[in-house]
Amino acid sequence: MIALRKVTRTFETGAGSFPALRGIDLDIGAGEYVAVVGKSGSGKSTLLHMVGGIDRPSSGAVAVSGADLAGMTPHQLAAWRGRTVGFVFQFFQLLPTLTVAENVALPMDFLGALPAGRRDARARDLLARVGVADQAQKLPSSLSGGQQQRVAIARALANDPPLLLADEPTGNLDSQTSGEIFGLFAELSHEGKTIVVVTHERDAVSAARRTVTLADGRIA
Repeated sequence: MIALRKVTRTFETGAGSFPALRGIDLDIGAGEYVAVVGKSGSGKSTLLHMVGGIDRPSSGAVAVSGADLAGMTPHQLAAWRGRTVGFVFQFFQLLPTLTVAENVALPMDFLGALPAGRRDARARDLLARVGVADQAQKLPSSLSGGQQQRVAIARALANDPPLLLADEPTGNLDSQTSGEIFGLFAELSHEGKTIVVVTHERDAVSAARRTVTLADGRIA
């Protein structure tokens, strides 16, 4: 599902060059649930951005679901992300002026793969799947942090992508809610989704099938 070969990523800063990733080789199979761990600055989020096509490597190759990301134009990459990758972020990134159901339907509107008349029903089905169907008509601000993250997961699943990427998805949640979120990721993995989670949480590490530890931009 995911293959990284000798991937490097160097950022230019006022203090000089900063190598965030140094020669990463990594394979992740379809349906795997992988936790990526390491100290702040170890390259975890940069690695996730490589896999999701948000950023490009300074050198090396990234292939995801059979696609060579380096060979795509920005337009092709955006369309590929819409079909292939669902993102879950630490701060939810829900649009405050849209209802919960409208937030979940938004990726369907962008991709256009599902007829407009079926999008609301799919959004509600996904909200039921993550346990917040009763919140469909509310605005995100009226939900708890855990509920908002469940909505964000439903939104990430809107176009039925084979790959789900989560960057510190429980950083703002209590331990019980965090455990529930990671349990949901495990269920999705059992159903065939490939899950890659950047995290500091022990619950995620224990739920994942494999842990990848980064240190100073290298796999330790």
